Amino acid sequence: MNCLDLSLKELHEALVAKKVTPLELAKEALKRAHEDKDNAFEKILDKEAIEEASTLTEPEENNYLWGIPYLAKDNFSTKGIETTASSNILNGYVPVFDATVIAKLKEKKAIMIAKTTMDELAMGGTGTTGHLGKTYNPYDPTHQRMIGGSSCGSAAGVASGIATFSLGSDTGDSVRKPAAYSGLVGMKPTWGRISRFGLFPFAPSLDHVGYFSRDVFASAVLLDVLSGRDDNDSTSSVKPVEKYEEDLLKPIKGYKVVVFSDIISSIKDECLLKHFSSSLQALESEGVSINYVNFGKELLESLYATYIVISCAEATSNDANLDGIKFGPYKGGKSYQEVMYNARTAGFSELIKRRFVIGSYCLMRENQEELFLRAQRNRAKIVERVNEILSENDFILLPSAPSIAPLFSNSSDKLSEEYLIADNHLCLGNFAGLPSISLPLAFEDKMPLSVNFMGRAFDEKRLFQIASAFERLSGLANLSVNDEKEGNL
Repeated sequence: MNCLDLSLKELHEALVAKKVTPLELAKEALKRAHEDKDNAFEKILDKEAIEEASTLTEPEENNYLWGIPYLAKDNFSTKGIETTASSNILNGYVPVFDATVIAKLKEKKAIMIAKTTMDELAMGGTGTTGHLGKTYNPYDPTHQRMIGGSSCGSAAGVASGIATFSLGSDTGDSVRKPAAYSGLVGMKPTWGRISRFGLFPFAPSLDHVGYFSRDVFASAVLLDVLSGRDDNDSTSSVKPVEKYEEDLLKPIKGYKVVVFSDIISSIKDECLLKHFSSSLQALESEGVSINYVNFGKELLESLYATYIVISCAEATSNDANLDGIKFGPYKGGKSYQEVMYNARTAGFSELIKRRFVIGSYCLMRENQEELFLRAQRNRAKIVERVNEILSENDFILLPSAPSIAPLFSNSSDKLSEEYLIADNHLCLGNFAGLPSISLPLAFEDKMPLSVNFMGRAFDEKRLFQIASAFERLSGLANLSVNDEKEGNL
């Protein structure tokens, strides 16, 4: 096994023992990145990575990220490095500052290997709308199955073994769903736990910084590093940062886990249901009580519509500066409106144009009450229901997605229960701003299946604890396409 295929903890130990150097790791990661067949990268940082790795000579024993290669989604501002959010309207844009999370990783001497592909401006969930085309799932060498989005490249890069972890952003499920489809741990912490300064905004009331790793330990270590108050982001929390990896091995006996019966009943995949049932039995054997409740079918069926209205409205407002003058290519015109029209016509894909039309329509004065404000009221009802359930239970546990990664050619019924309910429930964590983590469950036809735990606000320490216990039960830690693990559940 190459050192790059080790877990974060094992790789750190190898670096401290000087069995491998950061420069050797960076060179191997860059080599793998250039051999990528999944269209995972916007820009590979050969010069920058080699220069940074060359300066790291004396290992830092108490710094798990020292010399570790990582990837960053292309909507994080990176000083001196082109950052496009996979949109033609930002081609050539080079930021003059680093996002807070990039600065924190620099301080810990992690090495950025590449900026990754994404759905354009983080809108979309298929990994198909970025200006470089489709990003493919590494588990499917035929390139027929998607990896999901919008953080598609960040997921593909870690699943391929190119880097140990990667940064993403999650507005509806944009880290946790790609993690589910690629056998990774996908973490979205509580809203405000990680500063969003330097993350290009999509829908700020829903946006979270998230990340991918190959095991729960690495996920906990990353939250240690990335969390904390940032005066550049007034929405960042002042709550103290905990040592999230401290209690990973504690018993989980006595925890109450709730499963939503109306979501499970909407899933048709018998293989997934069988493995999920086995996982519940395994948790019960550890002393966890499993409770079944109905969330409410009417509320569940409204999730997607509520998300679309709120996210499109916020995106329309937040991206108003992409007008061909402040940002974007200048295409000429006799008036500001004509300049903006020309720039946006050339710079945006059809999906982005549709979303901006929807957002603008929802924000029109005559439509606000019926559409935007109605969606906000419905969001409040959804959040109230989630918090009511979590007041009596410690965690919510559900399959992350209703099946393995779908085919690009899949034309699912967007009004079916499976799509409206089982394929969109992860946005509950964004509506309520709650911590949520996706983990590998099993395999079906050599493709990963996944579950998701969601907990109470700022309860990440216990969330990692039960996630770690689940990981031990499943036997599916540190997965990549280079492994052939089958799991226990």
